[in-house]
Amino acid sequence: MEIVAVVVLAVFVAGYLVLAGADIGVGMLLPVLGRDARERRLVIAGIAPFFLGNEVWLVSAVGVVAGAFPGLEHRLLEGLFPVVSGLVLAWVVRDMGLWLRGRVEAAAWRAGCDGAIVVGSWGLALAWASVLGTLLVAAAGEPVSGMNAGTVAGLPLAALFALHGAGFARWRLSGAPLERARRWPGRYAVTGVVLVAVAVLAGLGVPWEHVRASASALTVTAGTTVVLLPALLGAQALVWWTFRGRVYSPSYL
Repeated sequence: MEIVAVVVLAVFVAGYLVLAGADIGVGMLLPVLGRDARERRLVIAGIAPFFLGNEVWLVSAVGVVAGAFPGLEHRLLEGLFPVVSGLVLAWVVRDMGLWLRGRVEAAAWRAGCDGAIVVGSWGLALAWASVLGTLLVAAAGEPVSGMNAGTVAGLPLAALFALHGAGFARWRLSGAPLERARRWPGRYAVTGVVLVAVAVLAGLGVPWEHVRASASALTVTAGTTVVLLPALLGAQALVWWTFRGRVYSPSYL
């Protein structure tokens, strides 16, 4: 069941990077794509139907790690505690900005929330780039535990999230924000494939046999996630099909 658990975890992680990586990238480019308050609302409307559903993939991945590979959780938290802490903080800041910006009509309030979205999105991109860089270096032979050269060397991967967001924006936006997105070289399918490849290569650096749980825990975790995965895929497909068109007006956020 170890192989099944690893494959399921890979699907969840890759799904998160490809799907949530798009709204992270759009958040990073918010000041570039939206030059005024209305345009920024339009840009945010492009990711509004997706970002919560995209985060389910990360929650699922964390559940698999906790249930099937608790040793990996321990190593990452022990070695990359500042990075993981920054990741969680950036996640909260970004989501607070998205949820709260529409609660008050004041321009200063919305500008502050827009700033939180941008800062949080950059924080998420840099934190994930550091984690992936650490695991990529581990794949080359350095232990996965402890901060290493990959923690810093992986930071350029944050640009990949920005390009991924630009590709997503080319598909979802309209008007002036769309024209600005077209100036970026990002293509959603291409950057998505690259993100999946990075995730797979990073996984090669994990000593799975040393971080796995007991056989019974592996069986329960892998079995449960295999059963739930089709439902998650179906729900995600429904959301993307429903909101597959371009946005032409601001949303509730």
